[in-house]
Order: sequence, then C-alpha cells, then structure tokens
Amino acid sequence: MAQTADAAIQQDAARRWTADCGRFALRVLRGIGQVTFLPRALTGALFAAALFSAGWEYGLYGIGGAAVGTLVAALLGVDKERLTIGMEGFNACLVGVSCAVFLNPDQLSSVLVALLGCAAATVATAAAGRALGAWGLPALTLPFCLVASVVTLAAPGFARVWTGGGGIAAFPRAVSGARTGIQLDDAVRGFFAGFGQIFLMPQWYAGALVLAGLLVAGPRVAGVACLGNVAGMATAWALGEPAAQLADGTSAYNAVLVSLALCGVFLKATPRTVAYAVAGAVAATVCAPAFGALAAPVGGHMFTWPFALTTLVFLVAARSFPRLTSSG
Repeated sequence: MAQTADAAIQQDAARRWTADCGRFALRVLRGIGQVTFLPRALTGALFAAALFSAGWEYGLYGIGGAAVGTLVAALLGVDKERLTIGMEGFNACLVGVSCAVFLNPDQLSSVLVALLGCAAATVATAAAGRALGAWGLPALTLPFCLVASVVTLAAPGFARVWTGGGGIAAFPRAVSGARTGIQLDDAVRGFFAGFGQIFLMPQWYAGALVLAGLLVAGPRVAGVACLGNVAGMATAWALGEPAAQLADGTSAYNAVLVSLALCGVFLKATPRTVAYAVAGAVAATVCAPAFGALAAPVGGHMFTWPFALTTLVFLVAARSFPRLTSSG
C-alpha cells in the first residue's frame, strides 16, 4: 500500500511538472509573439522558426532570451496576467537576438552577457512601465533599445565577446553616388526582409515566416503590417535611399511596428487610424537615418528607437484628436 501511495504521489508530481512546463512554454512563445503585440503561441512559434531559419544561434538566443525574461519576472513576483500573455518576454527576446547578432554567439562570455542583458531587460521593462505608465503610455521596446544599445556600445572594449565587425542589422549611412534605383526582385526581397528585420534578420525567407506569424492573427493585422511596410519602403525610395538598404529591409521594419501600434493595438482600427498609422510609418522612416547617424560614430545601432519614439509621440498627439480616439 505504501508503495502504491508513493507511486501515486510521484505520478501526480510528474503531471504537475509537465503542466507547469507547458504553461511556461506557452508564456515564452507568447512573449516572442508580443514583439508585434500578438500574445499568440502559434505566432511566437512561427517567429522562432524565422530565427532558426536564419541560424541556430539566433533561434536559441531568441527563445532563451524570452525564457530568461519571463523566468526572472516570475521570480520577482510580476503580475501573473503579464506573465501569461507574454509581456515579460518580448524585450528580453530581442535583447537575446541582438547579442547573437552583434557579439560572438559561440563564446561562453557572450552567453553570460546575453543572460545578464535579458535579466536587465526585465528590470528596465518594470522601470519604463512605471515611468511611462504614469502618463498612460506603453513602454514598447524601449527596454530592449536601452539594454541593446549599452551592450553594443560597451562590447568593443571586451575582446572575448566582440566580433570585430558591423552587425547585420546596422543601418549604414547613405553614400554619395550609391545606386538608388531598385529592381523588382530587390523590392520583393526588401518587402519580406522588412518583416525579418524586426528581429534583426535580413533574410527574405525569415521575413516570410514573420509575415506568416502575423497572418495567424488575421488578415487585418497582416494587412496593416504590409501597408506600413510599403509606406516605409516607398518613403525611403522617394527620398533616395540606396538600393542596398531598400533590399535588406532596414528601411521598413520600424514602419511596420509603428503601423501595427497605431492601428488596432493602442488606437482602434478605423479608416482614420489607418491613415494616421501610415503617417506614423512615414515619420519613423524619415527619422530612422538620424538615429543610425547618431549611433554610428560610437559603434552603436538604431535598433527600434525610431519605432518606439515615433509611436509615443503619435500616441500623445492622438489625445488631442478626438476623431482618432472616439469609439464611434
């Protein structure tokens, strides 16, 4: 009888452990999905697949980052609802990916930097949420931008983590005489790469998987994202951005995020907010080279600073425009 009781206890403990692991995995995947404001495990799984398609290290660092951020937040007693919908995972996910992109991902020292950075992202998320929450504003990806900027600015001083070169997501300044015309195949590749660059991935096939993750949430979400992408690319092309930057997606990813934020996430999706989101996408595209130029002399990168700051400005401004914020 005692052996039977012990076996039952062990089986019950195993079931609880399995259930807890399942819940944690869902939180991690939702955290990856929250990079585009989508707390969906399937979306997160497709985003993770996009990272792995670009390289195993990007997938591991991205999933690991989301897991670390979620776990640290849980240990610190963050509200359970935030953990459940993945709000504590997306900034840490992006920090993890940035470490794989800009550091030497094969080094143990880089893993340690990534772990510390993802934990720091949790603290930065709480601080930004508390500070901006007083004005009813979201933290967005500001914690990621802050931590990743510090890491990339400091990394050249540490030979064991620095790769010695520019990252694949760097936003190069326009070069006089560079080709500004773009061929159809470059435009198509740039369109898909714009989605991949949300995760610092310039591969068109990674972007296609990210777009698939958006489609899981419905045609409206994907449509708004595509509209922002096209608006960003069109603006950059009209202003003479070099063809190489149009083709690798760096001209559009901030525009994609801005359009999603302003139409359907923080503002109700209406024809007016569609137009407002396009305006925000254009503004973020115009501002992006300024952030790249400011960071370039000290080895930094613009990350999603244009998205975060443009979105905050447009959200504050929207409070003065009742036709954007009214429920009617």
